Amino acid sequence: MKNIDEIAALLIKQRKKLGIEQKDMYMLIGMKQQQYQRIEAGSDVKLSTLLRVLEGLDLELSIVPNKGKVTPSPVESVSDNQSEHRKSKSGLEDDSDDLGFWFNSGDDA
Repeated sequence: MKNIDEIAALLIKQRKKLGIEQKDMYMLIGMKQQQYQRIEAGSDVKLSTLLRVLEGLDLELSIVPNKGKVTPSPVESVSDNQSEHRKSKSGLEDDSDDLGFWFNSGDDA
């Protein structure tokens, strides 16, 4: 789906398929007919409102990547970036956690 009008058309189609009138949405999800009419007319709605409508129409929201666009997930990006940061120029991992050994060793004498 690329815009609000496509979502509104899908809601109308599903509501009619289920044989539900706009006024019946009050009994299903507690939404007055006028409010529901605005949604089907393509007005912008909060995500929580959309989820409530989808539940009443026996639909669910699914978010998927665009076709043809492959990007690493944020988790992969963070872990790759941390690995690169921890490696020295020679390709060995940085032992920065061993600094305490070297700098605190003279305190015991």
